[in-house]
Amino acid sequence: MSTTEHEDESATSPPRLGVGMVGYAFMGAAHSQGWRTAGRVFALPLRPELAALCGRDEAAVTKAARQLGWAAAETDWRALIAREDVDLVDICTPGDSHAEIAIAALEAGKHVLCEKPLANTVAEAEAMVEAARAARARGQLAMVGFNYRRVPAAAFARQLVAEGRLGTLRHVRVTYLQDWLTDPTSPLTWRLDKNKAGSGALGDLGAHIVDLAQYLTGEPLVGVSALTETFTTERPVPEGSGAWLGGTGSGERLGPVTVDDAALFIGRTASGALASFEATRVAAGRKNALTLELNGSKGSLSFNLERLNELSFHDHTEPAPTSGFRRILVTEPEHPYLHAWWPPGHGLGYEHTFVHQAHDLVHALATGEQPVPTFEDGLQVQRVLAAVEESAAKNSVYTPVPQQTS
Repeated sequence: MSTTEHEDESATSPPRLGVGMVGYAFMGAAHSQGWRTAGRVFALPLRPELAALCGRDEAAVTKAARQLGWAAAETDWRALIAREDVDLVDICTPGDSHAEIAIAALEAGKHVLCEKPLANTVAEAEAMVEAARAARARGQLAMVGFNYRRVPAAAFARQLVAEGRLGTLRHVRVTYLQDWLTDPTSPLTWRLDKNKAGSGALGDLGAHIVDLAQYLTGEPLVGVSALTETFTTERPVPEGSGAWLGGTGSGERLGPVTVDDAALFIGRTASGALASFEATRVAAGRKNALTLELNGSKGSLSFNLERLNELSFHDHTEPAPTSGFRRILVTEPEHPYLHAWWPPGHGLGYEHTFVHQAHDLVHALATGEQPVPTFEDGLQVQRVLAAVEESAAKNSVYTPVPQQTS
């Protein structure tokens, strides 16, 4: 290619968005997939470039950077934030570092994407919201990464609810079941340390289903009554790092589990609908079983993440002889995000939610519009999680969820 041809191509290319990411394990790999792919599928107004990946272990982060497609590696997140080629900081670390990194990045003039849950405590989340509001006035934007909003079937479900197809909401029923801690010899990873993770299944899985329920209904939870339980109180200290979740322990040295294995709670939405939630990591045989059902005066819908290209919908206004739940295959180009993908019937998967997340964030940055979910949305979820813990500690007493006033 000649110099002139190269210059002409650059002149027509969208402006560059330099991305720096902190953390490179499970979520880091998922986010990397999203950033690598979004601009190859969608016509984006900004061109994401994977500028630098950050982790504490120099050899491991350098290897991960090569594997995941990042141009450089850093071992100090402060150095990553200071890089001139980084415009946005993507935080994929355990929850105990979210607030410090996000606030520092926003104050340094960077945009921020932070994995869920937003923080480990309400106080940390409130500080992050204040930093995001101040940064917004300067032109920097922040978003929290609840990727299940970006499943096309979930986004389409939100459209149906917003259009009034369910009528007056009466019931919200959500479960998120996994089994990777069923074996008592599964090792003591950071996810089982309250200082790092904030909580167990409650924060890891419960945060997702609380956000998804509030997103789909368009209503906050205003109060909860809860139970939590830790079934295995000690686990083997791990040998090295496991793959994603689970792994093996030495069996020679045990450490205390300081978070919940399971959380079960009921509550009310702002309109008075009844809601029930169950989150567990010890449901034998359930790998990633997130199910949701909404019942209203005019109809119902249900969703199962393990069949994520489908939505079940019942229109209760139809004549009884022909009414009933029908399966909607959410793969048509008219469905959310799907105009850019494959022909109808060719399903998407888990990783595509991160591509859609990158797509939505890039479009918001290009227009200056506040991306969603906002840090305020993350704070609302954090307040629900805190109310669940408070209720469980008080023998399931009904506990109001403080609502944001602005």
